[in-house]
Amino acid sequence: MASDPGTSDPLSSIGPPVDGDSGRWELLRALGAVCLQPPPASDPLCDALGIARWASAEHTAVFLLDLSPHSSIYLGAEGGIGGIAAETAAGIWRTLGLESPGEADHLATLLALYTHLGESVGSCQTEAAKLRLEHARQVLLWEHLWSWVPAYLEALAGQPACPAAAIQWAAVLSSALDREARWSEPPQVLPSVLGDAPPPLGEDPSVDDLVKSVATPVSSGFILTFSDLTRCASTAGVGLRRGERRFALRAMLEQDPASTLSWLSSHARRWEDWFSARAQAKHPGVLIFEWWAQRAGHTARLLRSLL
Repeated sequence: MASDPGTSDPLSSIGPPVDGDSGRWELLRALGAVCLQPPPASDPLCDALGIARWASAEHTAVFLLDLSPHSSIYLGAEGGIGGIAAETAAGIWRTLGLESPGEADHLATLLALYTHLGESVGSCQTEAAKLRLEHARQVLLWEHLWSWVPAYLEALAGQPACPAAAIQWAAVLSSALDREARWSEPPQVLPSVLGDAPPPLGEDPSVDDLVKSVATPVSSGFILTFSDLTRCASTAGVGLRRGERRFALRAMLEQDPASTLSWLSSHARRWEDWFSARAQAKHPGVLIFEWWAQRAGHTARLLRSLL
């Protein structure tokens, strides 16, 4: 059974204090708003959360350039904003009889809907309505948040010279979502967004297939940012062309395929280890972490075999 939000929880001491359900929802809504509203609009939110304020350049670099917080990038077969994954996120709004917003798969939008559902459960007049909204909240949590946000936050905090504001924001959001997961019923089956994911990279792939798969998290099993490619280029001793990640990655493979593939394989292995550690520690949503670990491990082995 899920834990009772009113019971003592070791995570309750991390981040701002959560004062009952109202504080719980306000915290999540504010965390989502931070990644959507650039400074100075986000300054009051950061102050309320007790985290450092963002500089405008930092906010742009993280949320617009390197790690855009759209679920479709991390869960979609195209590896970009939009597509079927974005439509899937929009579908939960329509299921509830609500008009879907323009960016239904943006983290801020998902958290806003999640908090709306949580608040609405408490004001339901009938048990049937309460159960329906609570079911929708948990579907949103496991399918559209927990399926990618933990890895997203790990990727963000792992960027070189990551600004203090980003690290603190990621830590507070990670703790808040971990609480939500521990207070919710864990899924007994793999979320459909992962169960319906395209197959992993096949043996002896073409360069086009290789580049597409490695740059698509749900296919490769890991997140590869432009900052990661910068580190790869430095380690491999190849030039890095500015532009879209796939263009840059292809150029690196053309210059020194062995060194580039070796770095990518090690990168995939690090992600496999991270997902596996969370699964072995029995973090909420074990099935989700196991799925990502298996996919990252497959990609790591395949990349190594191509050397």
